Amino acid sequence: MASAPQSTLPLFYNDLTPLNSRDHATWRTRVADKASWLVGQHAIPLTVEEFPQAQHFYPIVFSGGDNPVPLALMGLNEGVNAFVEDDGKVDDRAYIPAYVRRYPFLLARLSADKEELSLCFDPSSDLVGEFKDGEAIFEDKEPTQRTKEMLEFCQRFEEAGRRTGAFIEELKANDLLMDGEVAIRRDNEPDKPFLYRGFQMINEEKLREVRGDKLRNWNRNGFLALVYAHLFSLDQMRVVFGRQVAQGKGPKVPANA
Repeated sequence: MASAPQSTLPLFYNDLTPLNSRDHATWRTRVADKASWLVGQHAIPLTVEEFPQAQHFYPIVFSGGDNPVPLALMGLNEGVNAFVEDDGKVDDRAYIPAYVRRYPFLLARLSADKEELSLCFDPSSDLVGEFKDGEAIFEDKEPTQRTKEMLEFCQRFEEAGRRTGAFIEELKANDLLMDGEVAIRRDNEPDKPFLYRGFQMINEEKLREVRGDKLRNWNRNGFLALVYAHLFSLDQMRVVFGRQVAQGKGPKVPANA
């Protein structure tokens, strides 16, 4: 249901090319009115800064495995996104994760022995290229304001990623994650629930056992607020399920059920 991306390239990206004023001096970038790269993507990485907004629209869960990642579930089934139409039109009433908004750009390390990150882009995207329309990426070999803004956005995303990693480490250190399971029953078939597994969630029983200084410190540093944002967001499971059903996007009931 909610596995972390396993390919060597991040989710959405088919290739990565470093942006530079020599090769891309005349290139331009377009603003997308649709997100074709999001069609059929049901689990989108999320940073902790986004929990307060995302919880109102999506269940926030954690991927399985030893290195879990927070995920916003835009659909409950593989290949289903209940917030994006088949042509890429996104429900503009919903919060759009930063991971989606930074595409086709990201910061990447060009070699394993260097710590420096470079601004890269996916050359297979139709949002960056030698277009006549769109905004210039460079002027007189210097980054334009638009390029500087995208660089800053990607830098903030990386910083948020580090804070998200610290949040995950705190969850793991206190053994607060457990395998999740949600059963959703339809009114017309209450005896045939749809079971969703394959993700992790916070163990409320273990959370209730936390006492004293640790709990007070979590409250002061904002950790506890993030925990409850996750827990409250799980109510969105049934909302997203209902969107899927209303859109005819499943889940399908087996013929022999």
